[in-house]
Amino acid sequence: MSDHAADLKKHVRAYILVFVTLMFLTLVTVAVSTQHLEVHQAIIVALIIATVKGSLVACYFMHLISEKKLILWVMFLTVVFFLVLLAVPAFTVHDRIGR
Repeated sequence: MSDHAADLKKHVRAYILVFVTLMFLTLVTVAVSTQHLEVHQAIIVALIIATVKGSLVACYFMHLISEKKLILWVMFLTVVFFLVLLAVPAFTVHDRIGR
């Protein structure tokens, strides 16, 4: 077997493993939704599962796992700015301006 065929077989195996993992996490999401968790617990669990699933898709199906470090830094900065944008409303909840 040539190196190209072995390399292709290795990539297909990784894609299938990621697909099976995504399907398993989907089943976990459905199973967790049937539990009677409090809202904040359900949101935390859903965000953890969604983060893992999104990371798998970004890394393997969008090929970010083999990209150069510059793209990874840009993605990291995007996540940081997104988290800052999410935190801004939390800071304004407790201010007394306009009351």
